[in-house]
Amino acid sequence: MKFRIHRIGLVLAAIVLLSVAGCSAPAATDAGHEGNLDHVEMLLPDIAPVKLAEGEKLSVVATTSIIGDVVANVGSDAIDLTVLMAVGQDPHSYEPTPRALAAIEDADIIFVNGLDLEEVLMGSIENTATGVIVPVSAGIEPLASGGDDHEEGDDHHHAAGDPHFWVDPNNLMVWVENIEQVLSEADPGSHEMYQANAEAYHAELEALDAYIREQVTGIPEENRKLVTDHGLYGYFAEEYGFEIVGLMIDSFSTTAGTSAGDVARLAEVIQEEDVPAIFIGTTASQGLQNLAEAIAEETGEKIKVLPLLTGSLAPEGEPGDTYLGYMQYNIDQIASGLAE
Repeated sequence: MKFRIHRIGLVLAAIVLLSVAGCSAPAATDAGHEGNLDHVEMLLPDIAPVKLAEGEKLSVVATTSIIGDVVANVGSDAIDLTVLMAVGQDPHSYEPTPRALAAIEDADIIFVNGLDLEEVLMGSIENTATGVIVPVSAGIEPLASGGDDHEEGDDHHHAAGDPHFWVDPNNLMVWVENIEQVLSEADPGSHEMYQANAEAYHAELEALDAYIREQVTGIPEENRKLVTDHGLYGYFAEEYGFEIVGLMIDSFSTTAGTSAGDVARLAEVIQEEDVPAIFIGTTASQGLQNLAEAIAEETGEKIKVLPLLTGSLAPEGEPGDTYLGYMQYNIDQIASGLAE
């Protein structure tokens, strides 16, 4: 693969500026809540039964569409569920509306990801919630964040670890156990329903895991290399035998930026590793999408640029509008991009 690096600098300079502009720093959170909040220590809180009137349902909030889908599968008709983020919303940059704040205040249970994924939102949740805040990822061992090459003071690498647990369905099995336990403790009268729903969904996640492994067998081992827009696929790569060889934004957060130097290094990696595809999230900025296309075009080879679902489900009716469909869509895209 011949990479015309001497031409790429001028072609990409303006695009890099656009991508940086599209990845602004997160808005300031409420005073005293600048990340690493106590409740994101990945521990399940104590849950007391909620006093529900006759016919009243447990009031539950989920931050992201992915968390909401899993909670809905376990809670079913026994809960009144509000999902804060609309489909397509990047969880790193979401700022709550007045309606969202009201839902948080009224909720008995608020399910969050953990490890400050919802980095702009967490201060508002902490200050507004009257119910219990639950990190669904409690009990999962986080992958280490960043590395020694990250600049001091860069808070976009999530110092506590990689928060993108959901890209490995084995982690979602832990989510399901946590959600079932919390809902059963808060609403013991519906325990049998929650338990049955959790068992059924757990079986679907096991089938999804088997499907992913089957698709991976069709990808040559030398091609199991990922270049993505930001550091979202660590758990997936570790579980299914991939290597992440390059990131367009060297961060776990889409709110971080990139530079011409980062682009040049990524170009060299793509050349050296003979990477056949670049994967970019559907919620990535237009600047990053343009950047991916420009890098692929400048290789002089047929490097594919393929979309992946990242921090959100797809719109209803489209492939990936449930978590199971989300992962099926993504592994199909990865298999298509990396197969011979």
